[in-house]
Amino acid sequence: MPKAARVLAALKRDGWLEVRRKGSHRTMRKVRVTQLWAHHDGEDLGNSQLRNIAGKFGYTLEELRKLL
Repeated sequence: MPKAARVLAALKRDGWLEVRRKGSHRTMRKVRVTQLWAHHDGEDLGNSQLRNIAGKFGYTLEELRKLL
């Protein structure tokens, strides 16, 4: 299970920018798409959470795993 910080770093490498932050809630933007990231850095993310994140950010689960 990857940590949330690792998944967030992978998203940033793929072009997502952090445009706002309040606590553990970060607003991420890529081109004209804006999404909310609301996970603590040390949190373990299971398969269902990864699937939700992948869908929310426009990836398939396999594509997100390749980014990691």
